[in-house]
Amino acid sequence: MKSAEWRVEMQHLKKVRLLDRVDEPCLRLLQEVLEPYEIDRGELLLSPLEHNRYLYLLLEGELAVHLDTLDGNPVRAIGPGDCAGEISFMDDLPPSAFVVALKPSILLRVHRRSMQLLTRSPQLMQNLAELLCHRVRLSDRLIINSEQNANIDKLTGSFNRRWLEHIYVRESARCALSGQPLSLLMLDVDRFKDYNDRHGHLAGDHALCLVVNTLGKLLRPADSLVRYGGEEFVVLLPEMALEDARNVGERLRQSLEDIVSFQSPIGLLPGVTISIGVAPMRVNDDLDSLIDQADQALYQAKEQGRNRVCG
Repeated sequence: MKSAEWRVEMQHLKKVRLLDRVDEPCLRLLQEVLEPYEIDRGELLLSPLEHNRYLYLLLEGELAVHLDTLDGNPVRAIGPGDCAGEISFMDDLPPSAFVVALKPSILLRVHRRSMQLLTRSPQLMQNLAELLCHRVRLSDRLIINSEQNANIDKLTGSFNRRWLEHIYVRESARCALSGQPLSLLMLDVDRFKDYNDRHGHLAGDHALCLVVNTLGKLLRPADSLVRYGGEEFVVLLPEMALEDARNVGERLRQSLEDIVSFQSPIGLLPGVTISIGVAPMRVNDDLDSLIDQADQALYQAKEQGRNRVCG
């Protein structure tokens, strides 16, 4: 970042949302302490590894905010009129994110030593408070989205094993406390390796999505469809006894058997069938023991010819 060789004018200050409706006497004072800087594309402006004592106001260009590393996708962009570094500027701690220039940009910056000057304007402090509230709400949404995404299988949109471990603890305790049963289905796509070898791995991905989309329509809101790994899936069925779970498994199996072919983004593909093992939760069962029980039943279904329900 290099210092720009021009003087800050009132027209520059009026481009910044943080200074919206701030009285002119205060703007005149700020005009004297704000420093113009230019930053090149790809240059790092803020880092959690370095202390920051400046508030940056972006006049032209675009900045990107990265949370953990610069290698991943940015969580948001900062455009003209917005600011960067306001939180570390206020609390005098290292920034919580990386900020890098997406394109050549022009900024104004003010040092912490001018903090008292900013506090002279109630309107400026109100603008800053509103900005910080917006940042908190944005951070909350990012946390929620991150938590949700951490529980979702990216390919199929079903839950993943992390979610299964979490939901089993909750549902097994709830069912045990209320004296209700709980059952688990272990599903495996039949001869999936042969399907991939014959039609290609992309076709196999679409077949897995078909399984999730088809089965998901037949399950209750309280049920959890989980991609356990590869072509294996688990369905957690709270408040459902073994016989009812067998019936659900049969409906799921039949729903896929009925799909002889399906339309995908790469054209018409043949359908798939599934084998299912069913297991009821027993006293003192943990998730591993319940899955092991269902997996043994699934093995029987495969041994008996596949495309069937056992357990």
